[in-house]
Amino acid sequence: MNILSIQSWVAFGHVGNASAVFPLQRLGAEVWAIHTVQFSNHTGYGAWRGQVLPPGLIGDCVQGIAERGALPACDAVLTGYVGDAETGAQILEAVARVKAANPAALWCCDPVIGDVGRGAFVRPGIPEFFRDRALALADIATPNQFELEWLTGRTIATLDEAKAAVGALQAGGPRCVLLTSLRTAETPADALDLLAAEGGQAWRLRTPLLPLSVNGAGDAIAALFLFHRLRSGSAKAALEQAAASIYGLLRRTAAAGSRELLTVAAQEEFVAPSEVFAAEPC
Repeated sequence: MNILSIQSWVAFGHVGNASAVFPLQRLGAEVWAIHTVQFSNHTGYGAWRGQVLPPGLIGDCVQGIAERGALPACDAVLTGYVGDAETGAQILEAVARVKAANPAALWCCDPVIGDVGRGAFVRPGIPEFFRDRALALADIATPNQFELEWLTGRTIATLDEAKAAVGALQAGGPRCVLLTSLRTAETPADALDLLAAEGGQAWRLRTPLLPLSVNGAGDAIAALFLFHRLRSGSAKAALEQAAASIYGLLRRTAAAGSRELLTVAAQEEFVAPSEVFAAEPC
């Protein structure tokens, strides 16, 4: 399995490609990583060093991969945080080149916009890029609750409203959707829900709510969901496997009191999760 992953990179900690690449490699995937930024650490610390890389670097690297004759073997493209509109345009071109070489390749688009409690934290124009251009072309989308509400213009307070919002997103492009960090009136105070939908079916999975706040978990679960969806062909199976791994990773991180995901220390959770959860039709 070969996955082209276009995301940010940090030297310290685990967000963007630094959160997505290693889990995919640990599961046996070859990852062709192209970085959009090179920072010392994620921006949640309030201070960081490094550079936003030129958007043209994406096209240049894709061209180099094409010159090796490798694009027909690319099974999927994974994208996350988009720094600016020019980067978004380069991503669209990269996806188009991959799909021209391999029409069966999937694009998993994680529409990073913001989160509940924080609001939008990306530059102006980026939310509109996802809504108006990217998601119409994506095969898989992995928004959180805040992002799904923004993208669809809907409020999500109940499970039925979550399903309706997922359906509205699917109607505009991605046939497979993973909704993360879902809290509705039906979600217990000590739990967190995820919802996956594809082919007219939807499944909800519930895990215990862990006492931690870290960056990069969304990047990791998007990568894990894509991998398992590619391998199994089932959104339900991908939901169960990705949720088990991310819960194990977060549980280990919370137990250690770490501000950064223990992506390396907890790597066995990617191949043999210590706890599994069943997804239920909803």
